[in-house]
Amino acid sequence: MNYDLLLPLAALPFPKIDPVIVQIGPLAIHWYGLGYIVGILFAWWYARRLIANTRLWPAGQSRPTAEDIDDFLVWAAIGVVVGGRVGYVLFYDLQRYIAHPQDIVAVWQGGMSFHGGLLGTTLAMILFAWRRRLSVWTLFDVVSAGVPVALGLVRIANFVNSELWGKLTAVPWAFEFPNGGPFPRHPTQLYEAGLEGLVLFLVLRVLTHRYLKLGSPGFVCGAFVAGYGLARIFVEFFREPDQQIGYLLGDWLTMGMVLSAPMVLAGVWAMATAKRAAVPASA
Repeated sequence: MNYDLLLPLAALPFPKIDPVIVQIGPLAIHWYGLGYIVGILFAWWYARRLIANTRLWPAGQSRPTAEDIDDFLVWAAIGVVVGGRVGYVLFYDLQRYIAHPQDIVAVWQGGMSFHGGLLGTTLAMILFAWRRRLSVWTLFDVVSAGVPVALGLVRIANFVNSELWGKLTAVPWAFEFPNGGPFPRHPTQLYEAGLEGLVLFLVLRVLTHRYLKLGSPGFVCGAFVAGYGLARIFVEFFREPDQQIGYLLGDWLTMGMVLSAPMVLAGVWAMATAKRAAVPASA
């Protein structure tokens, strides 16, 4: 591509939003961190709403209690943060962290992987469900239903941070990111916020409230996993690959695609094998 041809094209002005909301001495509150906190709290609140709505569940179907959801909040936070960080280290920048292992704990410098966070949270749910003797698939469903909002908030924070931007483009909604060179680029963070956040949340909302799919353990979770995988693969075609990795094949295959493809398969399998929950005969 001739980059000089893109220079005269108009690009939307990048909003001047400080990534740091407020700083008191050495303590700084970032939009990125706030996105994680608000997202986790929303998923917790939404899960409580789902289990309290008896219309969404077949009579007699076992489900987590409000106390279970409250207690799992800490497990979820640990799974997201630890899994997200470990996933980033292993999947995206292993050589750097081998050379500088002390940076692994420096999460304030950025570097989180959704796929790692998903694995961390999944492990936390499996252990928590085993300890409380809960249906792990039902817990998967309840938690998954609110996660898209968290994803959307974090992607908006990525936009504010001027990171994870897209490829060069001439589309009229392109932005010239401060650290993306003097060229208009796809705002792929906003694409992901819309698809993985708003659209996926609405799809899951229809499944839980209109089609009552919480009564088929694993279906809502499967829809979330497959939906995220499809959205991520689509956006990866417009997103600039991580500089330290680049393309894995040709000029199109990225690490995000490789990690998301199994999610689509796993999600479809979960939906295809989900069955209506068995309830006691007396119910």
